[in-house]
Amino acid sequence: MDDRTREYLRGRFGDYYRSVSLSLPPDANLREWGHIPWTPGSGTTMVRHQSLFDLGDVDTFFADNAPRHAYFSAARYDDPGAATMGQKGWRNADLVFDLDADHLPGVDPETTSYPEMLAECKDALLRLLDFIDDDFAFDDVTVVFSGGRGYHVHVRDESVRELDSDARREVVDYVRAIDLDTDGLIHTVSERGTTKRVLRTEGGWGARVHEALIEYADDLREKDDEAAREQLTKFDGIGEKGAETILGAFDRNPTAVREGNVEAGGPGVRRLVSALAARVAAEDAAPIDEPVTTDTRRLIRLPGTLHGGSGLVVTPLDRDELADFEPLRDAVPERFVGREIRIEADADRTVELNGERVRVESGTVTVPEYAGVFLMARGEARKAPER
Repeated sequence: MDDRTREYLRGRFGDYYRSVSLSLPPDANLREWGHIPWTPGSGTTMVRHQSLFDLGDVDTFFADNAPRHAYFSAARYDDPGAATMGQKGWRNADLVFDLDADHLPGVDPETTSYPEMLAECKDALLRLLDFIDDDFAFDDVTVVFSGGRGYHVHVRDESVRELDSDARREVVDYVRAIDLDTDGLIHTVSERGTTKRVLRTEGGWGARVHEALIEYADDLREKDDEAAREQLTKFDGIGEKGAETILGAFDRNPTAVREGNVEAGGPGVRRLVSALAARVAAEDAAPIDEPVTTDTRRLIRLPGTLHGGSGLVVTPLDRDELADFEPLRDAVPERFVGREIRIEADADRTVELNGERVRVESGTVTVPEYAGVFLMARGEARKAPER
């Protein structure tokens, strides 16, 4: 980034911070603070090991320093401003989840557009929130658009604060369905002197697989026998005979499916349940970034600040706002709207921001400031001299 572009962005970031008042996380005085300034050259410098006392008045600090990126720690410390991690005196930490579009299965950053990546990431966020609400029943949950390629979720329930890295890794494995054990989704129950093996339908992955089994059985009943057999035999381990057994069991005893009984229909049904479990795991798992959740000392972006790689606002979201939230519209800073600037663009491109499609041609062009800031922050344009 050249000097003119860097100084322009730093100045406008400062104007933004002078127009807002940032909200601090709970226990802000117990957290470590860090930021990345607008340093010359291609490298970056992380300034960290600061306490709230070191920053002083937060709004004044941001207005004066206009950092490129700003962070606070998920952890709480006795002395957050100590120079080394060992001297800080770790107390506990929020449980933080990070979803990054670059890391989503099936998303190729080279071929997937930025709006498409963000849409995929929002779908993954909703899956993650299903786990947070239904499987874990966490109460103190904050959702944040990262300002870049994804979302952060902060869980501050007291029950999770003292979890160590290994315990947090178990949470990650559960949410991502790592090594999902189908046998573990099944338990043995006694009924009228007999025992049977049934899916755990009361919640969690067992309930998800059970729901898939019910839907699949209903779908099979709507097909003729030949089509149903053909569909079943596409699963590994289910041949013509197994398919006949499964269809017969579903027809004779539809209640068994509703109960999650995997004994009815013999081994074929158990193979079907295993295949459906693999499918459900692939479709419903939330592909969170494992190192972020397991790191009990992680720095995470401060909501309300600007993301130095996009110029968008790191936006906290109420749960009832999620359905309608469009990051490329709703995270555009108002401070950068209503003004045009001149930039030198590296290539022809279309920018979708603020509810508009802005066509940018290579060379020196005049664009809405929010589009120019976005391209310059991403390294795809430079600030042109004003006439």
